[in-house]
Amino acid sequence: MNMMKYKGYIAHIEYDEEDRIFVGHLAGIKDIVGFHGSTVNELENAFHESVDNYIAISKETGRPAQKPYSGKLMLRVSPDIHAAVATAAQVHGKSINQWASEALEKAANI
Repeated sequence: MNMMKYKGYIAHIEYDEEDRIFVGHLAGIKDIVGFHGSTVNELENAFHESVDNYIAISKETGRPAQKPYSGKLMLRVSPDIHAAVATAAQVHGKSINQWASEALEKAANI
């Protein structure tokens, strides 16, 4: 997946063959914030401008800008998986949270 990051926001990027432009949208929020550019530099500038405008408009209207994610993730897994994760974390000298965070980061290719 093609993406860009700025001020904690992540944008998903696609190429529009018909218009021959790059198109991006903020990911992880319900508000719709999009931007586009013909070059990578134009796209990056438009992304930064869109995020800055989104934050500014949110302040002006008194409606808080949505944050992409809080960093808190609750998972429900079987007791067997929970036990295996706890064991793996302990073997690596880590808490379940540290171990799972590293495993998820690796799986997400970040």
